[in-house]
Amino acid sequence: MDGQENEQRSTGDEAAPATGRARRWASRPRRNGRPPGWLRRLGTVLALLVVTLAGVVGGTYAGGHVSTDIGPFRAQLNLSPSLSGGTTVDVPPLGALLLDSHDGPAYLTVELGALDQRRTEALIDDPASISRASQSAVEDVRSGVMRLGLRTLASVVLATLLLAGLVFRDVRRMAWAGGLAFVVGAGSLGLAAATVRPQAIEEPRYEGLLVNAPAIVGDARRIANDYTRYAEQLQRLVGNVSKLYTTVSSLPLVQPSPGTTRVLHVSDMHLNPTGWQLIRTVVEQFNIDVVIDTGDITDWGSEPEASFVGSIGLLKKPYVYIRGNHDSAKTAAAVDQQPNAIVLDNSTVTVSGLTIAGIGDPRFTPDKETSPAGSGLTKQVADQVIGTGEQLATTVNRSPRKVDIALVHDPASAGPLSGTCPLVLAGHAHARQVSKLPQLPGKQPTTLMVEGSTGGAGLRGLEGEKPTPLTMSVLYFDQQKLLQAYDDITVGGTGQSQVNLERHVIQDPKKGDQVPVTPTPTRGGSESPFPPSSSPSPTTTG
Repeated sequence: MDGQENEQRSTGDEAAPATGRARRWASRPRRNGRPPGWLRRLGTVLALLVVTLAGVVGGTYAGGHVSTDIGPFRAQLNLSPSLSGGTTVDVPPLGALLLDSHDGPAYLTVELGALDQRRTEALIDDPASISRASQSAVEDVRSGVMRLGLRTLASVVLATLLLAGLVFRDVRRMAWAGGLAFVVGAGSLGLAAATVRPQAIEEPRYEGLLVNAPAIVGDARRIANDYTRYAEQLQRLVGNVSKLYTTVSSLPLVQPSPGTTRVLHVSDMHLNPTGWQLIRTVVEQFNIDVVIDTGDITDWGSEPEASFVGSIGLLKKPYVYIRGNHDSAKTAAAVDQQPNAIVLDNSTVTVSGLTIAGIGDPRFTPDKETSPAGSGLTKQVADQVIGTGEQLATTVNRSPRKVDIALVHDPASAGPLSGTCPLVLAGHAHARQVSKLPQLPGKQPTTLMVEGSTGGAGLRGLEGEKPTPLTMSVLYFDQQKLLQAYDDITVGGTGQSQVNLERHVIQDPKKGDQVPVTPTPTRGGSESPFPPSSSPSPTTTG
């Protein structure tokens, strides 16, 4: 009996350690079934970041908009995520104003919507009302942007908290996500505020109906250089656009500053009557002083085409013209018969205080098939084209008055004019380009401005998949007759109505526009400096 009890006790003693070990083994963490702790923490952090970014983006789209009154308008301010920043002011149905106003991941869109007609009429009828609206315009915008920022930040945090609650169902992680969303949102808005560039108004880009351009752009010498002047431009925008909405037929014109001369540069009309309509509109709306035409007003230079130039007299402004390679002597004679026209052929003239020298193209090639595509500048053609530039350079150097502008049809003729005058205008290439001619030691810098086709290249402009746009430029000269700014106007090709206007301001008129230097062809068959994709060879383009 005692032996049996001893045997049972011995067996129980042996079983106890085994049971304890089993319990301890069962209580140990199972490493094979769960990831390591550091990996779980990394996953949590990544999940927090993803939820936070999703909440920030969603909250911005959901709550990043406010309505505010700006003058007579009820405006909608919208904020959206962006990689580069910037501002768009939509003025439906007139167009849009694009500004490179700031950096950062936030894009501001201002939509000028409903217009209160009673307030608008009061602005026009009562000068005191216009003054009061102008004074409050900047404050209206500032207040609206502040409310937009606060609303967006609150929406971002709230959206992130809700999303984190659905994903994590943990208060602590919700708090972390909400805090991160606040940091990201506030940091983005702070970066945008810290990088605000009031001077962005100096070179805005406009899209929309052409008739808005002179009213919204303003005068070249009144472009903002600091915040105060920027505010004045904004105030002028409110008053002018209000008038546009009320009566489109009597658009307000911005008066030129004393001493400013406005020149309209056109080229390569190629018998397109739409070009004349566009020229008349710009001459009237921009208060142009002089029109300069760098050739190819016709296609074949024939006598029946001479009647096309009759629209010159309707402009009632000085019209300075040089012959292009599609223009004949009969074409030049027909232009010369217009009462306001001045034909330059290796000669100079002073108009509106500007001394202009010009020379016609040495070739007459109305049929473009006479010069096969890709033929480039042969030695004979190069000698002709460059020799034309040399003749004009001699005329400029002998001029008793300092020449302000030189005119050639083919930009390949511009090389010899480097250092003789500050600006050379050309056409022929059907593609707009601005560059510097290689500067000679001890000589002034010379800018070469090549205009596109004001006639959309005529019928040949319809040969491609997209019509060639109609282009022209308004040049602003200061009291010293130096180019201080220019507006590039582009109208969609035949059958298109899109109109773009882009202003360029020259910071130092004495040095000219800060553009790349373009090599010029030399005698002996050098290739054209203009690539065929943008500016075809002088022997192949009208």
